[in-house]
Amino acid sequence: MGIFAVKTTASQERTVADMIINREEPDIHAALAPDSLTSYVMVEAEGDAVLNRVLEDIPHARSIVPGESDISEVEHFLSPKPDVEGIAEGDIVELIAGPFKGEKAQVQRIDEGKDQVTVELYEATVPIPVTVRGDQIRVLDSDER
Repeated sequence: MGIFAVKTTASQERTVADMIINREEPDIHAALAPDSLTSYVMVEAEGDAVLNRVLEDIPHARSIVPGESDISEVEHFLSPKPDVEGIAEGDIVELIAGPFKGEKAQVQRIDEGKDQVTVELYEATVPIPVTVRGDQIRVLDSDER
């Protein structure tokens, strides 16, 4: 059993992964189409022969990359990246959701455990700390850049 990389047509990775899994082939165990990996799908299968047979009937599946991949090469695709990663205290951000959508703010505190950020609104007359989820902000200007 191994992990194989399948070359696909650009933007068709999720479609190919879904079609491979929908074949219900007992020797194919999983298919992964990570957003950060363009034109490739990772497939866990008993061997490349069974995978070649399945891929013959799947449009947008081009070929199998020769050789097997190790689990260590794909495990970083398996754990979700926290939304607050890449945000630092002092960064200037824009709120992109919630009641303060469109407002600019400065990051005061980051809670990685809860995936939340406490920001202070720029335009507010009185500085009010507001805690928002990490996916509700977009970094505009970072001190580290």
